[in-house]
This record gives sequence, C-alpha cells and structure tokens, in this order.
Amino acid sequence: MRIILASGSPRRRELLEMLNVKDFEIIPAVGEEFMDPELCPEELVKKLSHDKAAEVAAQSGDALVIGADTVVAFDGAVLGKPKDKADARRMLSLLSGKTHTVFTGVTICCAGKAMTQVESTGVTFLPMSGEEIAAYVETGEPMDKAGAYGAQGIGGLFVSRIDGDFFNVMGLPISRLYLMLKKLGVNLI
Repeated sequence: MRIILASGSPRRRELLEMLNVKDFEIIPAVGEEFMDPELCPEELVKKLSHDKAAEVAAQSGDALVIGADTVVAFDGAVLGKPKDKADARRMLSLLSGKTHTVFTGVTICCAGKAMTQVESTGVTFLPMSGEEIAAYVETGEPMDKAGAYGAQGIGGLFVSRIDGDFFNVMGLPISRLYLMLKKLGVNLI
C-alpha cells in the first residue's frame, strides 16, 4: 500500500520511521493554513489535519494519506508557530512555570474515506528567567514549532512534567496513529 505523509515536518517523518513504516512518501500540503479563531483547539487541529490530508489525497489516487496538525493552548489562547523572535519570547513567557495543553489532530484519508482523531497532552514548564528565554530563542529552535519550543530538543530543559503522549508533543501521537491504522487494517508489526 502506498503511504503518504502530508507534512514536511522532520519530526513527523522521524516518528513514522520509528514506527517501522517503510517506503512512505512525503508530499506536504501546500494550501494556506487558516487559524480560525472561532474554533476551539480540538476543532482547529481536526480541521487543519483534515484539510492537509484531503488536499494531498485528492491528487494521490488510492494512497493512504496521513495529515497532522499541532497547536499549543494556554489559558484559552491557541499558540501556533511564532511570527518572529519577539513572538517566541512572548509565548515562552506565557508558558513559564505553568501547565499548557498540546493538541494534535491526525487524519487518515484512504479510499475516499477520512478518519480524524485528536490527542491532547498536558505539559508543565519550569519557571524560566528572561535571560533563559532570550538565550533559548537565540538558538533558533523555537521558530518553527507550535508554542515556540521543542520538547525533544533544547526546549526539553524547561519541561518538568508531561501528562499524556510524549510523541504528541513532538507533533504525531504514535499510539493513536497506530490504533487508527490498525482499525483500517494496516498492521505495523
């Protein structure tokens, strides 16, 4: 079966490889992401992951297409990828010493059907000084990540607790994906 990851994320690629998915293709969706402020985080990631998977599936015949989207939510606000360094510092200041939630929507499109599910994970940060935030932002790591941090990288220094699927925080909840694929008859082991 032809499998396509509708994402250019290196972390999602690595996680699929870790799951022993062989010979998958990477065809990132190119449609514009609209962060609809009317949608709650769960509905937003459902819609965005579905839109990505459906866009790629429409041009990929009978392939199984996996789309995903991740956002960080704190105090009712959705934190996507930072626009610039100042935005990254703002986000990290908000998260410092507090718990937030990471939501990832995963959609699988196959044979004209779509299945979408959402995973949520609580993440608690240590308190961060202004100097620590500034130094972390200068590493460049926060700039392409929802919530302005990467738990699998330097940002992991500031994570004191994770409640839920760690891989969800990286952008692809592998246990949920495994169960979704299994439901479709795709066995990874």
